[in-house]
Amino acid sequence: MSTMSPKKRVAAVVVAVLVAGACAGAIWAVANPSTPVESPYGEHAGPVPETPEPEETEEVESDAPPASAASCDASDATVADADELSDALAAAQPGTVITLAPGSYVGHFVATTSGTAEAPIELCGPADAVLDGDGTEKGYVFHLDGAQYWRLTGFTVTNGQKGVMADTTVGSVISGLTVNTIGDEAIHLRKFSTDNQVLDNTISDTGLRKEKFGEGVYIGTAESNWCDISDCEPDNSDRNLIEGNHISATSAESIDLKEGTSDGIVRGNTFDGAAITGGDSWVDVKGNGYIIEDNTGTNSPQDGFQTHEILDGWGTRNIFRGNTAAVNGPGVGYSLTPERDNVVECSNAASGAGEGVTNVTCSG
Repeated sequence: MSTMSPKKRVAAVVVAVLVAGACAGAIWAVANPSTPVESPYGEHAGPVPETPEPEETEEVESDAPPASAASCDASDATVADADELSDALAAAQPGTVITLAPGSYVGHFVATTSGTAEAPIELCGPADAVLDGDGTEKGYVFHLDGAQYWRLTGFTVTNGQKGVMADTTVGSVISGLTVNTIGDEAIHLRKFSTDNQVLDNTISDTGLRKEKFGEGVYIGTAESNWCDISDCEPDNSDRNLIEGNHISATSAESIDLKEGTSDGIVRGNTFDGAAITGGDSWVDVKGNGYIIEDNTGTNSPQDGFQTHEILDGWGTRNIFRGNTAAVNGPGVGYSLTPERDNVVECSNAASGAGEGVTNVTCSG
């Protein structure tokens, strides 16, 4: 796991992302007035909000300054149950800090307004403040629905079909959460969600509804769902950072990076794939231009890390470096299918892999 501070991580990131830190900003959200039901659209779709036209983005480096930060100690409101939370979220303005007191908050919560880089919207609390979706068969426990510049920090998300769902969010940070006992995937960024950070979360016990949908962190949308989620265009959920997370007891991949997504970083995470039954690796990269570095995995049913070409032009230009794979399985540590312009550097290590370190020649 990475030991760098959030500011150092941002300095290392080659894309425009904002600093994770202590709680800052303001919250405006409402409890979802209707319970989402299983989507007719197939894999990972869920209830689908109105789709905006996709925006073109430039893949450029940035040295954007960190957002201003505030402490949860400076909270404008401390709430103690679901009704108080709903009231406080509805009344919040940019600059407000809302803190969850220890306790249970039962419901499905949705946020639809945005903060700014200078005044991010924030919900923070301790691990024993628990957002409870009241069942793993339906509903998002917390949904960022077009809401940008958010900070979700510290609390627990449990007992929903999906844990944290983010649609069209930008510059948001999901950090230090405990996400467990989830029907499908734990944390999902999709529908043009860009420049976000998923940091230092503890994720476990996913796929309790359908094992093949039980990823820990899921970025983007499968091509088969683009017409339902992203107006029949690639879901360019780009430049997202996934760092320092502990992911175990997932039924599918620890991290799934879909076709249509590009230029993210997967760094310093730890994976235990002993419970994987609906996948065959810890990390499956179907997008382009990812850096996958300094991760540590143990126990996989097949391979440690994989790439796949689902569509022509996708699943290429990805770099694997400095990872450690204790596979304890029949495959390889690093499987490129096909190799294309992907790179497995010789700094990667693998043990317990029945077919060796990699199916390609390492570089450097």
